[in-house]
Amino acid sequence: METLKGKIALITGGNSGIGYATAKELKLQGAEVIITGRREDALQKAAADLGVNGFVSDQGRVSAIEELAEKVSAQFGRIDILFINAGVLAGAGIENATERDFDYVMDVNFKGAYFTLSRFIPILNDGASVVFLSSNVASMSGANSSIYSSGKTALNSIMKIAAVELAPRGIRVNAVSPGPTQTEILNKLGLDQASRQGLDDWMIERIPLRKIGAADDVAKMVAYFAGEASGFITGAEIVMDGGMSL
Repeated sequence: METLKGKIALITGGNSGIGYATAKELKLQGAEVIITGRREDALQKAAADLGVNGFVSDQGRVSAIEELAEKVSAQFGRIDILFINAGVLAGAGIENATERDFDYVMDVNFKGAYFTLSRFIPILNDGASVVFLSSNVASMSGANSSIYSSGKTALNSIMKIAAVELAPRGIRVNAVSPGPTQTEILNKLGLDQASRQGLDDWMIERIPLRKIGAADDVAKMVAYFAGEASGFITGAEIVMDGGMSL
């Protein structure tokens, strides 16, 4: 069903994982989709496979975000859906934290997400929908997660303030907070097969529904926030973690 026909959607970090699944879902629902990514080869392949538009852009650099906004404005005019999805994972315990890891995570997950919203506000149509990809760890207190978790917590705060600031234009701002999800980011942890299986088993044991989430599930929730069915929802965070944070 093409419920988003005539809408233009931008997805940061759309060349893999949740971003890729969301691009596929939004296109299926009729939207014209733009994806971004840092690696040109991966981005162009994903864009070709999906049949969508692709722009190389690094969400960790404000200058790159500003260049992206200019390019999108010049080529597409204004957009209706903004899914701020790009993110990275790193960190350790607080005692052993490094400035490099802190900056790496915060530059993309918080500062980059913040300025993506900031710089794209002028080219959002009135009535547009903005969705942040947050995480269930924003409301949890796990060891060795302080950098990643605090970035997502800050992001949720910005989401709520943006919902208030943009309400006069009818722009809705919400967040989706997945728990463990089978995406490429888990494969980038550098674990061997046995260790990776052990990690999956450890997570599943802590999820009441006894399974790890799928990127397609998150994509459908983003599509819901992008459509008319959620027209009276703003400033909301939807946690999708199978009950893990209960």
